[in-house]
Amino acid sequence: MISTQAWADTRRLWDYHQMGHTLRPCSVAIGLGSHDLGVADTAVDLYRRGLVPLLVFTGATSPTTQERMPRGEAVHYRERALELGVPSSAVLVEPHARNTAENIRFSKAVLEEAGVDVSSVLLISKPYEERRAYATARKEWPEVEFVSASTPMTLEEYVDSIGDARLVIDMLVGALQRLLIYPGRGFMISQAVPDDVLEAYERLCREGFTSRLIPTDQAAI
Repeated sequence: MISTQAWADTRRLWDYHQMGHTLRPCSVAIGLGSHDLGVADTAVDLYRRGLVPLLVFTGATSPTTQERMPRGEAVHYRERALELGVPSSAVLVEPHARNTAENIRFSKAVLEEAGVDVSSVLLISKPYEERRAYATARKEWPEVEFVSASTPMTLEEYVDSIGDARLVIDMLVGALQRLLIYPGRGFMISQAVPDDVLEAYERLCREGFTSRLIPTDQAAI
């Protein structure tokens, strides 16, 4: 049973993880690979709305996606986009990245190889990963302007889509931990964390929502 306080703390983290950027036309959209095909659906929606002329999907596989996406996250995203009517000429695939930094670094290389001039990027992630993705992208590609995007949904809708409230809270806690420790390791830019968000995070850790925390000596992102 998840307490009222834990839900309130979870909502604070959920709201903080979302950047609240106003969407606008950009040079390209980059969809970050994960288990969530909603990233591809959102990329297609932004393409249809004329906000971007080109989509890049990036991601290999991970232990959590290998069974569902055996051909790789980016490849499955591309297949989804084509099913939804996006022409193949408007989709590039980067199938090797295994973490967020590589998503950005390798996507940049793919775009350079394709001769695409990039000044701005619509960066599409899972809803609770917006801030982490943005902070990493700004570190990896500082000369480009990033606009964060994700599938518009409430915390309750996201919990329903995952089907496991405790896992969702664990993921939100893990994402915040990385925002706290990774800037010091040079993995992402530093962002201010409001006191109420930090207090909510600490309470959730004490309540045992810790399965997605990493040991402080672990470096993978």
